[in-house]
Amino acid sequence: MEDLITPAVLGVGVVSFAIAWVVNTAIRVSHGYPLENSWGKSVYPQKDKETVERLKLASQENAQLRAELGSVKDRLANVERIVTDSGYHLTHEIEALRSSEARSPEMQSPDREGQFK
Repeated sequence: MEDLITPAVLGVGVVSFAIAWVVNTAIRVSHGYPLENSWGKSVYPQKDKETVERLKLASQENAQLRAELGSVKDRLANVERIVTDSGYHLTHEIEALRSSEARSPEMQSPDREGQFK
């Protein structure tokens, strides 16, 4: 019973704890969470000029993409309005009637008033 905690078991436990701590810290940093010191206070990574410049470029690109997405949404709304408009359907029905009139030979000649029979 006294030999349950051997130096090998203790060493494996310490190494696995250290690996878990490093992985946890790497995940937190990659997702933007602040690091904590030994007292639980947040410690933010230092920002150099390159990081600040990349952040500015990313936010400018984000704003441009949001504006472009807004204009695409507006255009899509206009296209949907045109397609669902009753005039659009009416135009297609008229064109279908014209094409069916063109297929029937007896309706090719207009009468005296210029109307088709």
